Amino acid sequence: MDPSAPRPTTPAQSDVQILITAAETYPEMERAFLAAEREIWASYRVFDLATKLRSDEGRAIGETWFDLIVHVLRRGVRLNMVLADFDPILAPKLHCAAWTARRAFIAAGEAAGPDADLHVVNATHSGRVGIIPRMLLWPRTVREIARLARKLNAMPSHQRARRLQCSPGLRPWLKESTGGTLSARKWRPPPLVPGTHHQKIAVFDRSRLCVGGLDLDERRYDDKGHHRARDETWHDIQLMCRGAVVQEAQEHLETFLHAVAGDGDVPQTSHLRRTLSRRRRVEAPHLGPRPLVCELADAHFNMIRQARQLIYLETQFFRDVRIADALAEAAQKTPELGLILILPGAPEDVAFDGNTGSDARFGEYQQARALDRISDGFGTRLALCSPVKPMRVAGRGRDTLCGSPIIYVHAKVSVFDDAGAIVSSANLNARSLKWDTEAGVVLDRAQDVRGMRHRVFDHWLSADADPACYDPARAVAGFRDIISRNAECAPEARTGFLVPHDRAPATEFGRPLPGVPDAMV
Repeated sequence: MDPSAPRPTTPAQSDVQILITAAETYPEMERAFLAAEREIWASYRVFDLATKLRSDEGRAIGETWFDLIVHVLRRGVRLNMVLADFDPILAPKLHCAAWTARRAFIAAGEAAGPDADLHVVNATHSGRVGIIPRMLLWPRTVREIARLARKLNAMPSHQRARRLQCSPGLRPWLKESTGGTLSARKWRPPPLVPGTHHQKIAVFDRSRLCVGGLDLDERRYDDKGHHRARDETWHDIQLMCRGAVVQEAQEHLETFLHAVAGDGDVPQTSHLRRTLSRRRRVEAPHLGPRPLVCELADAHFNMIRQARQLIYLETQFFRDVRIADALAEAAQKTPELGLILILPGAPEDVAFDGNTGSDARFGEYQQARALDRISDGFGTRLALCSPVKPMRVAGRGRDTLCGSPIIYVHAKVSVFDDAGAIVSSANLNARSLKWDTEAGVVLDRAQDVRGMRHRVFDHWLSADADPACYDPARAVAGFRDIISRNAECAPEARTGFLVPHDRAPATEFGRPLPGVPDAMV
């Protein structure tokens, strides 16, 4: 690299603030909650009030988000919070966590006093698995309930009581003997919930929007140096926005539960993009809900078709075969088009929890298939990258890559030339683009789009990276050169965090599930 070459400059200030990792996001969220004067509307998949406060303003009033919520409510701010709920049998830990979070909010409201204006809803998606697949799954479902009953029976009585208090959806499917032993109720197949409200979005005083891929808890906290332990890293991106999109987000928060339940219309938007689905009128043969709004998928398809030089994607999952096919087709039609794709080295449950179940294998099968298609389409115009910590560790498990611990990528960011960028809660898989409730923002001002690309490139590359990496016409070649050299050198000598993504483990581990829709995982 020529040291005299000019570094790219940061674009001018706009009404869009790009926040990378929780180290940047959580303090801004705290300040936004504290600055609210009238009302806050929010919807999150995970919102744990035991999370530590990080900003100076937050720590001035307490230690955790519980203290912050009490403070906000005492000031007379109205808080409307939707917490995603989950299937109590298929996702019992998430179901219990959702109701534990609700109890914390209720306790905060009580601590704030009788005038606290708090409205918290635990919302299960309206979609249900149809009776035909439920009957087929019935024996497996009963076995799962029995397994949960055995775990509860093994707990001390006080711990079991607390767990059952926070698992209201599970209790009807358990029976208790005279001696207090729990077992599975075998009659009647339980309703199964295939979708969830996956969005992470908040509006403050109808004037400021927080939206992106980051929920709130200690597991998701990481800094830009990714200094957490090897199974605790977490890369995510959130936006703080002002402008016309805020009113669209406000209307969405006020209406999405009715729309998903089938009780209301979906408001039209120009800048906010969503995925919404609802329960099918005739659901007997179906495994999932009926897609209602697929704006995030449509936005990706439109921008892929229009891209001419560079598409940049970072996502937790790259599994949607329609997105892969659209990218491969664009590569064939536009010989100058390049693609940079940032993925985690492995899914979180596979890398850190050792999941070898059919769900994990099906997800890896989908991703291997999608990566094959874009690799065939782009060839050397594809830079397929994964981030790792700059340290060497022993072992060759899925939590390591090139001899280093993986950095877990959870961000959902897509940048298309200087024409548009999407930041949302949606992964590039069929579940996010068809079934789950998702929300995101389309940036269409060139300065905001360039600013997004500049920030994410700065995050992954070192300060002495070749300026060619920032040039859309040369970026793919620059990234390919960096990850190739990083794969060969010692971790401490690498340029930034990126190394080549290894497709082989997913190809070997993945398995199809005939008859199961892609959106299931």
